[in-house]
Amino acid sequence: MKQNKFKQIVVLFLVFYMCLFAQPTLAFEKGDEPDCLYALSAVLIDGDSGRVLYEKNGKEKRPMASTTKIMTCILILENDCLEEIAEVSENAAKMPKVRLGAMVGEKFYVKDLLYSLMLESHNDSAVILAEHVGGSVEEFAEKMNVKAREIGCKDTWFITPNGLDAKEERDGEEKNHETTARDLAQIMRYCIQQSPAREQFLKITQTPSYTFQDVDGKREFTCQNHNAFLSMMEGAISGKTGFTAQAGYCYVGAVRKDGKTLIVVLLGCGWPNNKSYKWSDARKLIEYGLQEYSLHSFDEVKISKYPSKIPVKNACNPNLDKDTNIPLFRKKGEKMNILLKEGEQIEVSYCGKKQLFAPIKKGEKVGELHYTVNGKVWYKEDILTAKGKKKIDFSWCLQQIVKRYGNIEKY
Repeated sequence: MKQNKFKQIVVLFLVFYMCLFAQPTLAFEKGDEPDCLYALSAVLIDGDSGRVLYEKNGKEKRPMASTTKIMTCILILENDCLEEIAEVSENAAKMPKVRLGAMVGEKFYVKDLLYSLMLESHNDSAVILAEHVGGSVEEFAEKMNVKAREIGCKDTWFITPNGLDAKEERDGEEKNHETTARDLAQIMRYCIQQSPAREQFLKITQTPSYTFQDVDGKREFTCQNHNAFLSMMEGAISGKTGFTAQAGYCYVGAVRKDGKTLIVVLLGCGWPNNKSYKWSDARKLIEYGLQEYSLHSFDEVKISKYPSKIPVKNACNPNLDKDTNIPLFRKKGEKMNILLKEGEQIEVSYCGKKQLFAPIKKGEKVGELHYTVNGKVWYKEDILTAKGKKKIDFSWCLQQIVKRYGNIEKY
């Protein structure tokens, strides 16, 4: 009897201990948003439309550590210099760990250094590449900032190509090397969806292991991919880890599954010894996106709220009426999908002219169809004229008189 009571006490103690120290569960009820995330900032977006599906402090500026290297990588790829040879400078060789260990004067093919950059996150490789393409780290950082603005990232500032914590004075203002979870998600979306070098980017970031030599063949290097999410999550296609003392553990990753493309960003996701927190948060957010959102195409929406024709003032009309009508048509854009939650729907409205004045050219834009979800426009289609119309002038009036009353010379 005493032995049974002792067993019960031990079991209760173990249950209490497990509950006390257990990590947050990945499960959540249908319709609920994820909670108990470790990350200080987190975002989940739809890779097709760019729509934010979930965020926690998504607009808060934070250091992003080596997730910086996704921008470095895509700029090098778009520079189309993979077969060029890059030489190691003294500045590159003195970069802190994690590093390839490249020596001053050593030479490497650019394509090999990209695997060093993305698989092992070598800081010296980032500087070698930046100096080769930009001439200096500072000039390359300027290219990074220009690209960020082109993508639409207004709260991002790059100082280094490797993501080491940094600050600088610019136009009398102190700038930090930082981004937001929202901006970083859009940068990743550009890398895997929109960049002309997206296939090369995916190939590099999906490679499990890569071996290469310096140009002279004196040393050999092997790089292992540290993005564990590639094997942890079905459908994972890309990602990049990062850590610095200020940034904490960071992660940006992408998954394609069931026709959906999901991008997750985590900033400040724990500090040592909590290296695994980022995997827990990433899985939770991806599973939330897969469970709660369904795939929809803008093509599937029935269109009835736009004019099929439009009146034109002062147009040439054989019937000599004052007004005439021109038929209109939709110019469909590139097919695009969007993820919607249960109960959400796409609404369509026409925004454009209700009347035209001649002359009108065939294919002239008169308005747009706006496809909105929760009041925000996600997709547009142009409404164009199906034919043209000339303006009434003296010459046209004379022609009409001749047609109606015959040749004037007879009289």
